[in-house]
Amino acid sequence: MISAIESFSQQNGEPPDLQKKYQVFNRVISSGSATASVNLNEGEGPGIAWITGQVFNYGMIEFDVKGRDMVQKSFVGFAFHGLNDSTYEAIYFRPFNFRSTDPVRKTHAVQYIADPLYDWPKLRADYPNKFEQPVSPPPGPNDWFHARIVIEPKKISVYVNDNSSPSLVVEPLVPLRGKQMGYWVGNGSNGDWKNLKITPAK
Repeated sequence: MISAIESFSQQNGEPPDLQKKYQVFNRVISSGSATASVNLNEGEGPGIAWITGQVFNYGMIEFDVKGRDMVQKSFVGFAFHGLNDSTYEAIYFRPFNFRSTDPVRKTHAVQYIADPLYDWPKLRADYPNKFEQPVSPPPGPNDWFHARIVIEPKKISVYVNDNSSPSLVVEPLVPLRGKQMGYWVGNGSNGDWKNLKITPAK
């Protein structure tokens, strides 16, 4: 007998095994083109694939991610401290800005947000160049790259590929609210992820 969740997932193109591993909000998850990768499809508004049974307070999150070189259509990253589908923190990347010749766009490559209170428009207006920074050296906008996010109670540091210096260091804007974590995409975006590794703080 097929459960209601499995029936919904099959109608929306989600394989039952992935539906068991992820609780997906506003997207469809499927196997990606790379070995052992997953894909979230393009759609309006943000989308999240919460990892079933995985909780997280502080520590390190590592993964490989791939966006695309399409302006305003590639926002890919990771959500954490999730309380529900609209209350969480996230680190995400704008690959289309990685190698932009526009110096302003280039500074908007990696971003911290704390929804729903602190989305990027408010942060950019109230705290310019504090919660978003360039990535140097920048990966190719259509290439896989490695992200390492170190999350501490009073500091979040983001490293890209083998860089020993962080691309972004911020102080969290909200207290710990939830423990859910998962893959995140922004408005109009799809994305691919693989090689997720979670190292909780001791």
